[in-house]
Amino acid sequence: MKHAMGAAGIILLAAAGSAMASGYRIPEQSVNSTARSGSYVAYTPGADTTYYNPANMSWLENRWQLEADATWIHLSSISYTDQVAARSGDSENEDFFMPTLFAVSPEYNNFRFGFSVTAPGGLSKQWQDPYPRSYAEEFTLKIFEFNPTVSYKFCDQFSMGAGVRGVYTDGKVKSNANNLLVRDLEGDSWDYGYNLAATLRPVDNVNLSLTYRSRVDLTVEGDATLRYAPAALTYRGSAEVEIPLPAVFAAAVSYTFFDQLTVELEYDRTYWSDYEYLDFNYNTVFRSPNPFVRFDSPLAKHWEDTDSWRLSATYDMKNDWILMAGFAIDENPVPDSTLAFELPDSDALLYSVGVRYKINKDMEAGVAYLYDYKKSRTVYNGTANGTFEDASASLLTCGFTYKF
Repeated sequence: MKHAMGAAGIILLAAAGSAMASGYRIPEQSVNSTARSGSYVAYTPGADTTYYNPANMSWLENRWQLEADATWIHLSSISYTDQVAARSGDSENEDFFMPTLFAVSPEYNNFRFGFSVTAPGGLSKQWQDPYPRSYAEEFTLKIFEFNPTVSYKFCDQFSMGAGVRGVYTDGKVKSNANNLLVRDLEGDSWDYGYNLAATLRPVDNVNLSLTYRSRVDLTVEGDATLRYAPAALTYRGSAEVEIPLPAVFAAAVSYTFFDQLTVELEYDRTYWSDYEYLDFNYNTVFRSPNPFVRFDSPLAKHWEDTDSWRLSATYDMKNDWILMAGFAIDENPVPDSTLAFELPDSDALLYSVGVRYKINKDMEAGVAYLYDYKKSRTVYNGTANGTFEDASASLLTCGFTYKF
C-alpha cells in the first residue's frame, strides 16, 4: 500500500521517532527554535516566524527576509529488556538530514506575506532482533509541510496572522516474523489544514501570543504486499488508512530586559486524543484463520492529549553576536496499554543552546544544538512486557539569513 502505509508510519513509527517531542511532532525547524527548545512563539525575530507565529511578521524589518536551515538528527539505539530474555533487543541507531526554508515579504498596506517549507513530524525506528522485528522491522515516515501565510497589523499593538497547511506524507512500514509472516507497505498522500495566530504588544518589550495549528486528517491510500510462507499465501493489492495529524494550541509570553535579554515562557497542548484506532482497509476482507487478519484488525491506540512547558532566553551582546538557550518538559501521549515497539515513547526533558552572528546588515548565520533525553519506561501489556531505556536524540541545526 504504497500510500496508506506512509500515513501509518506517522503514528506507528514514532518509536523514538519523534524524539524531539511527544508522539511524532518535531517543533524544532530552525536555528532559533532548536536553540530555544521550541520555545519560539511570542518572540520570533527571524523569517521563521512565518511558520511559528505569522502574526509577528508585522514587526519584522520592512524588507524581504529569506532563511534556509539544515538539521542533522541522531536517534540513539533503544534498549528493550523483556521478562523473557529471548525477546529482548536493541533498535538501530539512526541519522537524518532535515532542510527547511522560510520567506517573509515587505509590508503592503499593513499586510505581510510569508511562506515556509518544514518537516513538522515523522522520522523512524528499526529493530533487527527477532521478537521486536516481528512487530516493527522498519517504520519510516517523512512529513513535509508547505505553509503560505499572511499577517495584518491592526495597530502598533496588535496583529493577526493565518495560513494554509499543505501536508505531504511519505512512509514505509515493514514487519517480519522469522520470514514466516511478512508485511511490506509504502505510501504517500496530500492533505490540508490551516493555522491561526495573534500577538498583543501592550508595551514595546512585551509580547503576548496565541497560535493554533489545525488537525489534518491523513487520508492515505496505496499498495501493500503481505506474505505467509508456510501456506504460500500472498496478498498484493490496495489499502487505505486515515490517521489524524493532531491540532496544536500554544500560548506564550516574552519580556525583554534592558533591550538585551529576552525571556520567553511557552505552554502548548497537542490534541493526540483524536488518535483512537489504527485501522487499515484492504480491497478484500481477511477472516480467521487467514493469518493476514493480524494486519486487518483495528488496533486500539487511545492516545492522550499532552502538555509541554518551554522556557528560553535570548541575549543580544550588541557586538553582532546573539546567544540563545532553552529548556522544555514534554509529556508523551501513549498509554501503557498500547505502548509497543513501533511507539516506545516516554516523557522527555530537552536542553539546548545556540548562537547567531550578524555578518553584515544583510546577512546572518547561526548554529544550535539540542539534546532530548527520554525517560526509561516499563510496561506489561501482552505485546511488550519489559523496559525500554536509553532513548535520546541529538539535533544540530545550521542556518543562513539574507535580507534585501
